[in-house]
Amino acid sequence: MDKLTRYRMILKQILVRYAEQFPSHGQIETAPVFDDYSDHYMVVDYGWDQTGRVHAPVLHLHLHEGKVWIEVDNTEDGIAAELVAAGIPQQDIVLAFYRLERRKLTEFAVS
Repeated sequence: MDKLTRYRMILKQILVRYAEQFPSHGQIETAPVFDDYSDHYMVVDYGWDQTGRVHAPVLHLHLHEGKVWIEVDNTEDGIAAELVAAGIPQQDIVLAFYRLERRKLTEFAVS
């Protein structure tokens, strides 16, 4: 199995687990969204709570140039360590939500 196929499989498995967790308030559902054509993978909360309409990304991961780019990470513990534990090396993970200057200070890929 090639690297990108393996990464796609890992991302989907992890995101399905996150989508099984529901917010503890409101009438909110959580859904995984997979786009194998452009390699975007997300978990999204949607519904209603006491403040109004909810439509928010929990996670947005993007396979780009052979690496996993973490575009949005609104999880409690952060997804990067889970990706490493699943077999994706740190040099193949980009913390895209950080500015380039800050990425250089992490143990993960810059781009």
